Amino acid sequence: MPRKGWSGVRVLFGVLGPVMAWDDTGDAIALKGPRHRAVLARLIIARRRVVPVTRLVDDLWPDPPADAVGAVRTFVAALRRALEPRRPPRSPARLLVTEGPGYALRAEPDTVDAWRFEQAVAAASTLPPGDVLARLHQVLECWRGPAYAEFADQPWARAERSRLAELRLHAVERQAEARLSLGLAAEAAADLDAHVAEHPWREDAWRLLALALYRTGRQGDALAVLRRARTLLVEQLGVDPGPRLRGLEADILAHAVHLDPEPGGAARVWAQTAAAYDRAVPSGARARLESTVGLLRNLAVTGGSGLQEARRHRVAAIAAAEELGDAELTARVIGAYDVPAIWTRVDDPEQAAQAVAAAERTLTALPPSGYEAARARLLATIAQETRGTRAARGPQAARQAEEIARRLDDPALLAFALNAVFMQSFDRAGLAPRRDEIGAELVALSARHGLVGSEVLGHLIRLQACSALADFAAADRHATAADCLAARHELPLVGVFTQWYAALRLAETGSAAEAEAAYRDAAARLDGAGMPGLEHGLLPLALLCLRVRHALPVQAGEDTDWGPYETWTRPLRLLAQDRRTEAAAVLRNVPDPPRDLLFEALWCLTARAAITVGDRETMERAQAELAPAAAELGGAGSGLLTVGPVSKHLGDLAAALGRPH
Repeated sequence: MPRKGWSGVRVLFGVLGPVMAWDDTGDAIALKGPRHRAVLARLIIARRRVVPVTRLVDDLWPDPPADAVGAVRTFVAALRRALEPRRPPRSPARLLVTEGPGYALRAEPDTVDAWRFEQAVAAASTLPPGDVLARLHQVLECWRGPAYAEFADQPWARAERSRLAELRLHAVERQAEARLSLGLAAEAAADLDAHVAEHPWREDAWRLLALALYRTGRQGDALAVLRRARTLLVEQLGVDPGPRLRGLEADILAHAVHLDPEPGGAARVWAQTAAAYDRAVPSGARARLESTVGLLRNLAVTGGSGLQEARRHRVAAIAAAEELGDAELTARVIGAYDVPAIWTRVDDPEQAAQAVAAAERTLTALPPSGYEAARARLLATIAQETRGTRAARGPQAARQAEEIARRLDDPALLAFALNAVFMQSFDRAGLAPRRDEIGAELVALSARHGLVGSEVLGHLIRLQACSALADFAAADRHATAADCLAARHELPLVGVFTQWYAALRLAETGSAAEAEAAYRDAAARLDGAGMPGLEHGLLPLALLCLRVRHALPVQAGEDTDWGPYETWTRPLRLLAQDRRTEAAAVLRNVPDPPRDLLFEALWCLTARAAITVGDRETMERAQAELAPAAAELGGAGSGLLTVGPVSKHLGDLAAALGRPH
């Protein structure tokens, strides 16, 4: 059984990044000062073995003070209180124990992230490629930074840090190898390109990158990579490439047959089934349209070009169905594309408008009675595709879809309808609790009926809502649950949202510098993800909100692409350039922000500018709109960014208006 403290709480330890500890609710345990964390780190490195007090003294101080032994005992006592907060006085510790001449941390193997990482990497060597990929993706996500990050210059941590860093590089390369085995050469190439740039001495990484490029049809790029590897190895390390690297170049030039991927089981089944379908189903059969939409729905959750291609071909499939003049078929084609959606701004407004128009036409063309499920799917589609707009039809369509789905007791239909209800749940500020209820129902419903995509969606909705309510322990649990489902079911887009959430969490609970670095990393992952509705303008907005949250000067760069947020950020940017008169003029014409996930954030930014220039009318509008969200963190309901407590902005508005708060 995992060892617990007197409180009954299972303690988890993290060293893959800064040294931390958490209780089993996900809340961080306060470890006090750096020497307390150093003692804990040193005991974790000892792997349950006793570390003498004299060794701890030597490791903690180059020149120990006279009372060093007493200081170590004080540090240990404080750690015990933190790790076992309810241990009765004078009773022996169960976790951080005294034994012989020193101390030992009796942590179980699965409670230290580095130990779990080692176990997973070792186990991966015996698993098939699909399981390897899922296992390594999950454990590599545990890394929050360099191992034992704050003890990089300590001799006692050096060997363990190096060992773990080497193991991580090995895991990244084995992950790429698994992708190549599964025919995912393009994904492997993208990861390996960044990997070799950071670690140019890794010959195996260069070999895998060249092989991945070759298998994607990029022979010239593969050969260029091998030449670059040779140059770096010779010029920087003074060594010649090894035989495997040299042999690969010759094999690529000769188009050696063994370089071609062997068809895996899944690939073979796919090819055989597709061929059988082509033989059995006539090319003009209407069933092909419905089958195509099913494929497009699966393609959409792969991200990148897959999502873009799915949207494009979906519009073509709808048009083809309408050409046949069969309203029932068209309804099925439109309604089958029930891809879970979490972001309130559509990626392609023109395509969305086309889908809505077709859904409206099909609703009218359906017979007046019957076809309730098809009708509900059309209504849910209308509500989904009008999200983030001022269309009056959207909320009504969402309500009607939900009513029908509940009446029919159809779980998949209800999940689709609840997604539509979520998308239309932004008619005012302060509705995070309502959206949390929607997310909770989605999670429960989907878990009962095996609706994986909707279960992930429910966790992401709850992550957003819990962030708005500053319940980061709960948000962490939903992020972890979403990531686990995504790893198991190959849903790469989920990681985009959970990585942005991690940056938001730092923005609210960490330093501005750490948060900015995390935001820039998260934005890099958005590049190529196929979600322009999310990506466009998001990074500069997040950084602006970060500076407002931490009361830092707003940067006044003129060249940043602010995307759809330009209108609501412009007054603050003008003020940063000392263009107060112009900012006041712009502010007078700023419209209400769209009623979506960033509604509160944009109002808070507008409020800051209005307070600065003394625009009373805008301040009164902002106060009225933000008041229902007084208990929330502004913008955090997006799961992406925050401008801090709305109550703080309301207090500043009240003070500027001369009103009690």
